[in-house]
Amino acid sequence: MYCAGMGTDAPPAFLTAAGHPVRWRLLSELARTDLAVHELTARLGHPQNLISYHLGKLRRAELVTARRSSADGRDTYYTLHLARCSALLTGAGAALHPALRLRSPSPARPGRARVLFLCTGNSARSPMAEAILRHRAGGSVQVHSAGVTPKPLQGYAVRALAARGIPPPETGPTHVSRLTGERFDHVITLCDRVKEVCPAFDAPRQAHWSIPEPVAAPDFDRLADQLTERIGFFVHTLLEE
Repeated sequence: MYCAGMGTDAPPAFLTAAGHPVRWRLLSELARTDLAVHELTARLGHPQNLISYHLGKLRRAELVTARRSSADGRDTYYTLHLARCSALLTGAGAALHPALRLRSPSPARPGRARVLFLCTGNSARSPMAEAILRHRAGGSVQVHSAGVTPKPLQGYAVRALAARGIPPPETGPTHVSRLTGERFDHVITLCDRVKEVCPAFDAPRQAHWSIPEPVAAPDFDRLADQLTERIGFFVHTLLEE
C-alpha cells in the first residue's frame, strides 16, 4: 500500500552531491591523497573543464576544499572533507531508517606499519604529525619525520602539542637523506614544495596532505587540530592492512 507523504522528500545532500559517477571517482581519489586538477584529470581520463565542473559541485556541497599550492601558485590542491562526509553519510543512513545510522568503529590499535611524514624544515608540520600519530596509535605504529632543510623544532609546535597532552618527538630534526634507504609502508608529504622534490622511497603507499606552513601561535593550534582530524581517519586505513 502506498502511504501519502512517503518517498516525497529530496535525497540527502551527500547522495545528491556524490551520486554522479565522475564525482564519486573524484571523492574516491581524494580519499587517498590531496591532488591538483591536472592530477585528477590524468587519473580520471576526462578533460579539465569537466573535472573542474564536478569539483565545483563538490565544493559547493562542502565535500571538498581547495587551497592554492605554496610551490606553484598556478596549481590548486583539493582535499576531501572527511569529517563532513562522515556526518552527511550518517545523516543519509538515518534518513532512510534509524537502524542504518552509521556509528564510529570501536577504537583499536593498528599493526606495526612504518609511516614517514615529510615537510620542508621538519620543524612543525611533520614532527607534529609524527607526535600525534604516535600518541594516537599508542606506540603500535613506527613513525618518523624528516625535512629537506631541517630546522629546530618550533616552540609554538611544542606548546600546541603540550596543550593536547602530547609529547614532542624525542629525536631532533632529521634530513630526508638519512631515511631514503629505509622501507616505509606510508610516506606522506605535508608541504607542497616537498612533494615536488621528494626523493623516491620504497613505500607502496604515498600520499600528499596540502597543509600551509604555520607562522603565528594560532596557526599551530589550527595545525594541531587539522592533523588530529586527518590522522584520526588515517589510523582506520592502517587497521585494514
